[in-house]
Amino acid sequence: MKVLAINGSPREGGNTELLLKAVLKSIEAEGIDTTLIKVGASGIKPCMACGACFDSKNRKCIMNDDVFNKIFEEMVRADAIILGSPTYFAGMTPELKSLIDRSGYVARANGGLFKHKIGAAVVAQRRGGATSVLESIYFMFLMSQMFVVGSTYWNFGCGRAQGEVLEDIEAMENMEDLGKNVAWLLKKTKA
Repeated sequence: MKVLAINGSPREGGNTELLLKAVLKSIEAEGIDTTLIKVGASGIKPCMACGACFDSKNRKCIMNDDVFNKIFEEMVRADAIILGSPTYFAGMTPELKSLIDRSGYVARANGGLFKHKIGAAVVAQRRGGATSVLESIYFMFLMSQMFVVGSTYWNFGCGRAQGEVLEDIEAMENMEDLGKNVAWLLKKTKA
């Protein structure tokens, strides 16, 4: 079993990364392999909606000059995908949006490569906007026929300064519970 977490934040060691690491820690405690990849500040390009992936059906995007195809391969190999983003004016980072658009498109073009995978979202916010980011991530999961995992509350933490989210005790407990729920569902679906 493999869980892939993708950090949409361009900030190293930022609040989004800290939240994702908290989720992964509880998954790892269940003996499940985890990987964390950062897509923020990667230079990933947006989808051109060219449809070439529907013509080639080779599990790749026609654009080969950025990190997308490498990350997409990891997404296809994973049993569960956790996407994380800070909140930018009530939206996700442009890098994560580009990954979602392109991966959703290429997965659909190749027969639904994300079908029956597990998906979870994690969002860092200062004051508000997290629920619209969660919704956007969940919509891609649902359109991909994935199983969405929740927790004891919405999967976000509050903090502005780097590391401040660690002071959001409720959020950190929620991340631990989210990790446990991902691990539980993985074990049930892979048994």
